[in-house]
Amino acid sequence: MTDLTNRVILITGANRGQGKAMAEHLASLGAMVVVGARNYENAKELAKLIGENHAYPVQLDVTKQSDWDESVNEIVEEFGAIDVLINNAGILIRKPFNEISIDDYQQMIDVNQLGVFRGMKAVTPQMEKQKKGSIINNLSISSFAPIANSSAYAATKASVVAMSKAAAIESGKKGIRVNIIHPGGVETEMATQGQGVPSYYDSIPLGRIGLPIEIARVAAFLASDESSYCTGTEIVVDGGMTLGVKEGE
Repeated sequence: MTDLTNRVILITGANRGQGKAMAEHLASLGAMVVVGARNYENAKELAKLIGENHAYPVQLDVTKQSDWDESVNEIVEEFGAIDVLINNAGILIRKPFNEISIDDYQQMIDVNQLGVFRGMKAVTPQMEKQKKGSIINNLSISSFAPIANSSAYAATKASVVAMSKAAAIESGKKGIRVNIIHPGGVETEMATQGQGVPSYYDSIPLGRIGLPIEIARVAAFLASDESSYCTGTEIVVDGGMTLGVKEGE
C-alpha cells in the first residue's frame, strides 16, 4: 500500500468531487491533508469529518494571491513543510464557441490556469528550501481531446500542460517534481451537472464512467516516493475513452 505517513499535502477545491475523494484517500494513507476551499466552512466540515489528526482546513480561493500567501505561511508555521500541492480546483462553463463570452473565458482562465500558476509559485520557495516536493496538476483529457461546447475550458487546461512541463524542466534539479493527471469522465456534480450519467459511457472500452476514488489513487501514487523518477509525466485516467468506442458500437 502507498505510504504517505506524515506527508503534508495541500489540495485545492478539496471540499467536493475529486478533491474530496483525494483528501479522504490520502489521509487514509497517513498524510496530513490540508483541505483548501473557497468557503472556509466547507473546508472545516470536511476536515472535521476526516479527523484533526489527518486534516487541517484553510480558506483558499485560488484566484486570490492573498489567500495563497496566507495559506502557505499558515501551513509552514503549523507543520514546518509542504510536501505536496495538488492543484485540483477548476470550473467548467459549457457553451458553444460562439456563445462563450470574454467574461466566461476570463473566469476559466483565472481559476483553471492562473489558479494553478499562483499555486505553483506559492509553494516552490518552500519546496526549494526542503530540496524536495511534488506538484500534481489535476487537469482533463479535454486538454488534448476536447469535446463540443468546451473550447475555452479545453484551452485553459492545455495551457497548464505546457506550463507544467516547462516547470518540471526548471524544477527537477531543485528536487521538485511536477506531474499531470488527465481524468476522463468522472461521476461528480460538475461532470454530470445533475443530469445523471450519460449512456455514452456504456460505449467506451471499460464500459462505465470513472469514480473519484480512481483519480485519488493516481494522485496518491504521484504524491508518494513510488513515483520518485516521474516528472513532466501525464497519466490518463479515462477508461479508454480517448481510444475510441468498443467493437461493434
